[in-house]
Amino acid sequence: MADATPTGFAGPEEIDRALDAAQAAYARTRVAMGTERSELLRRVAAEIGRRADDFAALIVAEAGKPVTLARAEVQRARTTFALAADEAALGLRDEPVAIDATPAGAGHSGVARRVPLGVILGVTPFNFPLNLVAHKVAPCIATGNTMIVKPSPRTPRCALLLGEVLAACGAPPGQIVILPFDHARVSGLLRDPRVKMLSFTGSADIGWQLKREAVRQKVTLELGGNAACIVEADADWKKHAPKLVAGAFAYAGQTCISVQRILVQSGIYGAFREEFLRLTRENAVAGDPLDEATVVGPMIDAEGVARTLARIREAETGGARLLTPLRVEGLLLHPVVMENVPRSAAIYREEAFAPVAILEPYERFADALAAANDSRFGLQAGVFTSDPTKARAAFDALDVGAVLVNQVPAFRTENMPYGGVKDSGFGREGVRYAMDEMTDWKLLVTNERGD
Repeated sequence: MADATPTGFAGPEEIDRALDAAQAAYARTRVAMGTERSELLRRVAAEIGRRADDFAALIVAEAGKPVTLARAEVQRARTTFALAADEAALGLRDEPVAIDATPAGAGHSGVARRVPLGVILGVTPFNFPLNLVAHKVAPCIATGNTMIVKPSPRTPRCALLLGEVLAACGAPPGQIVILPFDHARVSGLLRDPRVKMLSFTGSADIGWQLKREAVRQKVTLELGGNAACIVEADADWKKHAPKLVAGAFAYAGQTCISVQRILVQSGIYGAFREEFLRLTRENAVAGDPLDEATVVGPMIDAEGVARTLARIREAETGGARLLTPLRVEGLLLHPVVMENVPRSAAIYREEAFAPVAILEPYERFADALAAANDSRFGLQAGVFTSDPTKARAAFDALDVGAVLVNQVPAFRTENMPYGGVKDSGFGREGVRYAMDEMTDWKLLVTNERGD
């Protein structure tokens, strides 16, 4: 039956009731004082802290994330809600508008205010099943909107637990509805006039297709990447090498800002390769995600493992060389380091989303910048150098949402503007920046002369 609902998923009637509930709640949330929104967000942050062990256990069980990284994600989510509480207390922005700056506006004054939109549809992936939900829910509450959250079908329980926390902390019924449903139903929601915005985090192909369908909604997209790092000979690269290893292999590389392509100045390439391989062997421990020592846990599914292995074999056919043994144990793919990878190979051009790092030498800094830009993605890039002129040149030249100097592109804080260009996305997240995306300008003009 074409319209059958998979077991455990919401069907059309449940989705419609959720929309009704979110729309009804908006009448209350839109007029709530900033202090009221802030107090709710602070209670949620505190409750996440109180239930940190429960959340971490769910992240490990559902997503296979190593337990130390799961705990870190819980703390990040707590921070996300705390930052949103601070922003909510400040209220939405008002800006004076100089209406009288033109002759037609003489005698008039104006003020523009950010106002909420209404019901937002939030779609989240499996890899950060708590904090990426938090990055949609917290700014939604801070701005007075309401939201239907569609969590990944692979990791729904973490989002559902957050829903319990929100209810326990006094979120109005219908303000945040956590509703697992089949992806095929998203298109129908985008045709519903009650939905005013789509906030999507996931794959590039699906994200851009949804943007084409969201003809009436505001849209933000946080999509894929194949992050590059440039390592100059003048950098203190031995100090930074452990970060590059962690950035490439932590959580089996299943993040959109995982270190994938490492471009190394040819004069230090041999020494860097030796050090990187040593640190990979010693630091990038693969195994049981419940083991405190594990850095590389299992991949999310067999399909991801098979896709990665096929891409590795394709690259080898084109002349790529494996620098590490290819070890696979079920869903556990041990760290893979490659060199001499053709730039036409899928493992180079596409998002690996796997524990794979590619090493590539270059001669001139300009060559490295060009190689980093040779991608359909543009999320974040790392540049390791002691020369501030090169750092600024990279900032000017690289087509990415963020350039990180002497830091890996896997770095993110909850308050920074986060997002990409090209196929990596549209719009920005990060609490304050997501609040801007989730609001629109409304203008008040006053004729002070009264004529």
